[in-house]
Amino acid sequence: MEACFDERELGLASLKIGLKLDHEGEHPDKVLSFATRALKVLDSENKLSLPLSMTLQLLGSANYELKRFNDSLGYLNRANKVLVRLEEEGSCDIEDIRPILHAVQMELANVKTAMGRREEALGNLRKSLEIKESILGKDHVEIGKTNKDLAEAYVAILNFKEALPYCLKALEIHKAQLGLSSAQVAHDRLLLGVIYTGMEEHEKALDQNRLAQKTLKNWGLSSDLLRAEIGAANMEIALGRYDAAINTLKGVVQQTEKDSESRALVFISMAKALVNQDKFGDSRRCLEVASGILDKKEAAKPLEVAEAYMDMSMQYEIMNELEKAISLLKKAVALLEKLPHEQHSVGSVSARIGWLLLLTGKVEEAIPYLESAAETLKESFGPHHFGIGYIYNNLGAAYLELDRPQSAAQMFAVAKDIMDASLGSHHSDSIEAIQNLSKAYAASGSYGLAIEFQQQAVNAWEGHGSSAEDMLNEARRVLKQLKLKASGASSDGFPTKALPLPHNSDSGRSLQPNIEQSC
Repeated sequence: MEACFDERELGLASLKIGLKLDHEGEHPDKVLSFATRALKVLDSENKLSLPLSMTLQLLGSANYELKRFNDSLGYLNRANKVLVRLEEEGSCDIEDIRPILHAVQMELANVKTAMGRREEALGNLRKSLEIKESILGKDHVEIGKTNKDLAEAYVAILNFKEALPYCLKALEIHKAQLGLSSAQVAHDRLLLGVIYTGMEEHEKALDQNRLAQKTLKNWGLSSDLLRAEIGAANMEIALGRYDAAINTLKGVVQQTEKDSESRALVFISMAKALVNQDKFGDSRRCLEVASGILDKKEAAKPLEVAEAYMDMSMQYEIMNELEKAISLLKKAVALLEKLPHEQHSVGSVSARIGWLLLLTGKVEEAIPYLESAAETLKESFGPHHFGIGYIYNNLGAAYLELDRPQSAAQMFAVAKDIMDASLGSHHSDSIEAIQNLSKAYAASGSYGLAIEFQQQAVNAWEGHGSSAEDMLNEARRVLKQLKLKASGASSDGFPTKALPLPHNSDSGRSLQPNIEQSC
């Protein structure tokens, strides 16, 4: 009996030391050793307890710091189950359970984000907000911060519609608790500007940006103010006010240091405005200046540089310099691959590279990028995200180009199913996937199936009315040619190639990181 008591005391002491070391920022290996000792003791008791849940949470946290994400997830999931059981059984005071449960939910969100499972992480962030509201009340200033964090998480996956209410709530709380002129309110407004930009409500975005700029100026936050002014110029570009954007940027560039990241971003935005004015030579020179600065920043700021390379790539695409665009995207992937939190971005950029390689006729080189992108993004967003449908469509186009119609048909069928579920069967890209599937079946000699799917495309275009008259006429022409081919008659003008689709076409959404919204 005495021995058991001493063993429990040893376990609790190990837990306390581990928690203290963690709080003091000691190396996670030290924390892990004490937490492991504590778990061995507490597990031997064969009963659920708060100390057991705290030990599991500490093990999850230490493993996360050591980038052992699978181990971390296992401990945190177990901690969550223990806490839920304790709450259900009523064996512990709910006021003691909630703070630990909140910490576990936040850790789960961090681990899942690091593993690229961002959609799942959002569920844990929402749960952590609910718990925090139950502890502090819905109008506490900390609840404002948590709402803003949740809005940013939705922005990171470009779900601006879901981000909006959380950002508005954060703004409402911070205005009430900190005042209209607080720096936090200004930062909420900047985020709101990003969200409105993503929703293509550019005037609203610009209004929020200007309000934020006034506050940032009063607080002397020059670095944040510079970023806000660059953001305002990008909003003016989105509104077609290119001269106004250029004038804004000319003023901003005078405030930047010669080799600063901010200066590079100014030149990228300037290039964007000039591209839209068809001043390709001037745009190219701006991009070259930006590139010269960013090359030196890769080691210090890999994420920021990668995002800038992606934005630059888009400008080269517009100028039809696709080899240069591909080169920049490959540099971006090389930087992003080293960042565990950015695997969704690796998938998204790889998909873009694959699409561009298809456009330049490098079909065999495109396939590994597309296959890798599909697998990576399934991990991040689940298998039915609309963006993955575009990737499978492009894989189908690649296989059809290589005269592998059966493989192409499999890819197009997957693309069709995903797009039907996520975009709707009458979305223009969903219809294109159906037509591509018809082409694949025709190429393999399965004319019955080809006719069946082409008829579906005709029916879908008919539902679009006069706005899709040209597409409907072409679909009917192809259907007629298919029927002739099936009957053994010769047919001219029958399409045998599929159309590769960029996965941010007219769906109004993208898997690309935030800096690429405007493309």
